[in-house]
Amino acid sequence: MHAIVITEPGAPEVLQWLEVPDPEPGPDDVLVQVAASALNRADLMQRQGLYPPPPGAPPYPGMECSGTVISTGADVTQWHPGDEVCALLGGGGYAEQVAVPQGQLLPKPVSTTLIQAAALPEAACTVWSNVFQLAKLKPGELLLVHGGSSGIGTMAIQLAKATGARVACTAGSDDKLARCVALGADIAINYKSQDFAKVMRQEGGADVILDIMGGSYLHRNIEALAVNGRLSVIGSQGGRRAELDLLTLMGKRASIFATTLRARPAAEKNAIVQAVRDNVWPLIDSGQVKPVIDTELPMPDAAQAHQRLAESGHTGKILLLAPHKVEA
Repeated sequence: MHAIVITEPGAPEVLQWLEVPDPEPGPDDVLVQVAASALNRADLMQRQGLYPPPPGAPPYPGMECSGTVISTGADVTQWHPGDEVCALLGGGGYAEQVAVPQGQLLPKPVSTTLIQAAALPEAACTVWSNVFQLAKLKPGELLLVHGGSSGIGTMAIQLAKATGARVACTAGSDDKLARCVALGADIAINYKSQDFAKVMRQEGGADVILDIMGGSYLHRNIEALAVNGRLSVIGSQGGRRAELDLLTLMGKRASIFATTLRARPAAEKNAIVQAVRDNVWPLIDSGQVKPVIDTELPMPDAAQAHQRLAESGHTGKILLLAPHKVEA
């Protein structure tokens, strides 16, 4: 098969479409013919040599994909050749085929095409596990989403609204904020010209904050929290380190969670995927929650896709289409 290979750590140009060995599925694995994969910030870090795939994962980037089941291992019971699926991956999505543990597969939603389904697994699993399972967002509470126009952000806005919460979001342009409002955001904050902590204090504080920035936002995130608020940190685009005022945190009886999804044990990933199938998939099947897709490019053009993601001009997901889908 062919896959996008990181020939050496570096700029997008190190991504090359090369012939590589076919996957070797184990007894618990499902072999998938990839239709499309979606980009994530972690892919850029992996390309730069900063975020290696977990042990046992393919070396090629790509943390989610959609496609069609080719074959199944001896211990697989719930999937069959021909099934249209999407998958949460430890890596390997930028390829023509990938072997996926059976517990990390989801059926293609009724409301989407097979290509569109590639935009869903990572965002849905990240948002559900962090906003709802860990931070326990409840109907009527206020969620602040940083990076509201990102793949994660657009999913978080829609899921929070669909489950009865109020939503505030930050983004860096009026156009992006307008897209967030169209998805259901109640409060849209331009982080370049507004202080999100001040806006949140005027609203009584955010009950839950979903943060991709990390260090540079920690102080203001604590200021922005309501009493009994919960801060869920899922990224460090603004740095890994910051000083924390524990007295402020204690005074608000607030909590901080910090997680990654990729390196979790298989059993934890399987449980998250099952929870997403039970709670999120009905909303997607019915069309209440939809994938937001910015750009579709042929998989061999992964370098161009990485450049677009790095420039942060996109809204929603950037997809890479397998060659057979481009030709179709």
